[in-house]
Amino acid sequence: MRAQSPAPLRYTARMRYTFLGNSVEEWGTALAVMAAAAAVLYLVKCLAVRRLAVIAAYTHTAIDDWLVRALRKTWLLTIAVGGAWLGSQMLDLPPKQQTWMWRITATTLLLQGGVWADSLLRSWRGHYRARDEKGASATSAAIIDFVLRLVVWVVFTLMVLDNLGFNITTLVASLGISGIAVALAVQNILGDLFASLSIVLDKPFVVGDFIIVDDKLGTVEYIGLKTTRLRGLGGDQIIFSNGDILKARILNQTRMHTRRAAFILRVRHGTAEQQLREIPRLLKDAVLAQEQTATFERSHFSGLGEWSFDFETVYWIKSPDYFVFMDTQQAIYLRVVGALAEHGIELAIPMRLMMAPAAAEMLPAAGPEATRANPVH
Repeated sequence: MRAQSPAPLRYTARMRYTFLGNSVEEWGTALAVMAAAAAVLYLVKCLAVRRLAVIAAYTHTAIDDWLVRALRKTWLLTIAVGGAWLGSQMLDLPPKQQTWMWRITATTLLLQGGVWADSLLRSWRGHYRARDEKGASATSAAIIDFVLRLVVWVVFTLMVLDNLGFNITTLVASLGISGIAVALAVQNILGDLFASLSIVLDKPFVVGDFIIVDDKLGTVEYIGLKTTRLRGLGGDQIIFSNGDILKARILNQTRMHTRRAAFILRVRHGTAEQQLREIPRLLKDAVLAQEQTATFERSHFSGLGEWSFDFETVYWIKSPDYFVFMDTQQAIYLRVVGALAEHGIELAIPMRLMMAPAAAEMLPAAGPEATRANPVH
């Protein structure tokens, strides 16, 4: 009796053909799941980017804009590997292949995470630079960005190596020892570097501010990684190390809202009591006459000096501008001088009166007026 046709047997043999312990039908199912999963992941990514972009257009915060930029950095490779991993769950792979499939997937995801973090840092730096209208600390902002990105990639690289099965304990220990040695060797430079970062983040001053550091004063011209440079009033450049300038007391004149001013008026001994009572009112009137720039606080007969009667006056300049202060002070002084002359009040002149015994005997006869007319200095 003749055997049946072998065609059905060949078809059955093809369907039972296996690779890595899985049949052709199982591999087909896995490929279909992989394709479907990749398509779904890609659609989710596109929809998320589009939706976040719409939300970001109506919000004032910059975080959603950063997230949109980060999601747009998603690799197609990441989506494909993610789909492949989901498809592999349909297969019964040997332990070794399962391990490598997971390592490839985890490595891809870690690299993608590094790209997302790097994108967020770049967005932060761009936002920081946009807010820094004067470009006050572009160099220091750049070094912050570089350090943060370096830390991100070092961390993600170590995680990738650990995921691939490398022993990173020795590597981390070596990096730690090397870091300590380098830090000890360049501790002064690192101190100035971190001081620069502190200036950037805390902003005690920015480029263009007029500051006083101890007995030095000038306009901030440059904030670098190691030094800060001022332009002095005489045109000279004053250079401070960042560490030293943060240790000093800094007076930031640019951030003044108002300026307190005070002066002492000294009138001569012999001024009548009624004239002395008039002086605080004259001083107050002189300050209030500058109502657009000055606010009166007080004026008092403050002391009996060795050669004068002292009156202290305090007022506030409404503008922090130094030239406004000088113009206002000049106007007040001119008005005070005119008022004193009008009331016959004389300013004190530092002097010391010395008389010989013979002149002292003549004093009652000549009278005090002769003594004032002919003083001996």
